[in-house]
Amino acid sequence: MPMLVAIILFVVMYVCLLIFSEHRFITALAAAVLFLVLGILPLSAVPTAINWNVLLMLLGTMITVELFVQSKMPARMAERLLQSVPNVQWAVVALSLFSGIISAFVDNVATVLMVAPVGLAVSKRLKTNPIPVIIAIAVSSNLQGAATLVGDTTSILLAGYVNMSFNDFFWFQGRPGIAWAVEVGALLTIPVLLWLFRHEKERVETTVITQVDDHVPTWLMLGTVLTLIIASQFKNRPELTNGIICCAYALIGLVYEYIRQKDVAVLRSTLAAVDYKTLLLLTGLFMVIEGIRQAGVIDAIAQLFVRFGGGSILLMYVLIVAVSVILSAFIDNIPYVATMLPVVGGISSLLGVPPYLLAFGLLIGATLGGNITPVGASANIAGIGILQKEGYKVSTRDFTRIGIPFTLIAAISGAVVIWIFWA
Repeated sequence: MPMLVAIILFVVMYVCLLIFSEHRFITALAAAVLFLVLGILPLSAVPTAINWNVLLMLLGTMITVELFVQSKMPARMAERLLQSVPNVQWAVVALSLFSGIISAFVDNVATVLMVAPVGLAVSKRLKTNPIPVIIAIAVSSNLQGAATLVGDTTSILLAGYVNMSFNDFFWFQGRPGIAWAVEVGALLTIPVLLWLFRHEKERVETTVITQVDDHVPTWLMLGTVLTLIIASQFKNRPELTNGIICCAYALIGLVYEYIRQKDVAVLRSTLAAVDYKTLLLLTGLFMVIEGIRQAGVIDAIAQLFVRFGGGSILLMYVLIVAVSVILSAFIDNIPYVATMLPVVGGISSLLGVPPYLLAFGLLIGATLGGNITPVGASANIAGIGILQKEGYKVSTRDFTRIGIPFTLIAAISGAVVIWIFWA
């Protein structure tokens, strides 16, 4: 009975998230409260259900990014970018690839927060609709996040389970690592983006006129990236390491700006720019996902793999990738991957094969599946939050128009590459 109630509440919540896009945080928090009131999620489980590391990373990066935007560096970068591309179509492709490269080393949510201001500046400069531009940046960030150990939380989970180091993502046990499958998928998305933006042929003509007088926020951004990469090299580091790093650089930035301007107003304006709605939305989602996990919903789904996969490694692999893509379109991939990794390990043991093939397939499906819907990944939520903050209303159709073809080509090609090298 608790499982049925949890499934119904979960489905209703996601339907409301898709319909009432401007009030997603209220929907998620309301669902979380219902899970607590009905006893599906014990109150004692709330502290561990919430991924504090992700929330701290998000908070710290939001502050650093706001200082970065105030420095006018994104506008200058946009002008530089526009000088190197022939039209809007290629400008979007360049921004997407740029965000992908960054997200291979930084959490994809942080990447969106860093690159989206550049996309907004480009859109404003060309007087074009920023919605598809920001969506393209978000989905590209989700894709490349699986390329390295530090690119995404799911990568960290995978590395911990199969004991992979930073370099193992590129070359592992004498074979190409998962990074190459991700990059093949990224390259094949270029034709998809070119087709989606085939009508955006406006010529780009601009000059670099924006002057940046304060380069400290830019160095803080780069410092955040470098420190996260360095921290990833240490095993058994504290769970909140990445979040503390992001918040530490944000605090340095706030103190610096206060000393520089000698006005507390700069602190108020920067903190007011933080997207608290997104933080509350993620908090509610983490609690709901833990609730359906404790109700046995995710375990029940996992058991279906064994029932339908039988003894065929190929069928099991295809099933894991396909179901992961579908579920991750609606379920946050962090708790999903955390739950499914032990299941994948058990399946591999029953089939008598190492866990790497199925584990890599799980990561490919779960990471890319979030690109299908606007609530399937934290980066998508962050991107939409930025657009809403600028006064733009993003419909589900706006997102799926880009997300679905992008996901299909990247997931299929990535899964094929993994099968070729690891089957």
